[in-house]
Amino acid sequence: MTAALFIQFAALIVFAAAILLGLLRFVRGPATPDRLVAADILTVIATAVLVVLAFLLESALYLDVALIYSVLAFVGIVALARVIETGKRT
Repeated sequence: MTAALFIQFAALIVFAAAILLGLLRFVRGPATPDRLVAADILTVIATAVLVVLAFLLESALYLDVALIYSVLAFVGIVALARVIETGKRT
């Protein structure tokens, strides 16, 4: 096993641990803003996983997917934060 391959798999293990911790905060978050921050963290981790996957599979398509996913996640998180802040759904 080469050093680069070892580092890539170690990064995926760290991402898996981060996803578990983010899910724990999402489920156990005492308040809605805590859950919103956990959802944002999970989207950032998912984007990072897509970037590492693009590197591992040597495919630029995953980079495009990561970019689109991160933009849509940002818009969704901002919309949810606005709903929480104002208390209105329209």
